[in-house]
Amino acid sequence: MIFIDSTFFIALVLEDDQWHQQALKLIPKLDEADKLISEFILSETITMVGSRSGGKAGKQVYEYMMESCNIHRQDKSAYDQLIKTYLKYDGTLSFSDASTVEIMRSFNINEIVSFDSDFDKVKGIIRIS
Repeated sequence: MIFIDSTFFIALVLEDDQWHQQALKLIPKLDEADKLISEFILSETITMVGSRSGGKAGKQVYEYMMESCNIHRQDKSAYDQLIKTYLKYDGTLSFSDASTVEIMRSFNINEIVSFDSDFDKVKGIIRIS
């Protein structure tokens, strides 16, 4: 299983994104993989794509994510550990990124597809970009 960050989906959908071509190159690697995202990733992606390309584009990426990814829904009990991770990085990881780190740990996932270099500071995570 591999975790997919919002930066990948945004780059994939938005042709003017600096990482668009690189995102396209990653598709073959991801086609066969079990993909995991969180509700934060779903929200970030749809919000960014919609704000840059309109609601229809946001809906299209939503449909793609719903069809191709497993979505992890965190319950309230996970937030105590999440805030500890957020504080460990003193805010240099967003709350959403701290959530991603904790989800990856809970599923023993060490690979993330992301163009966000903030994940490089997290020991044990391999960022694929």
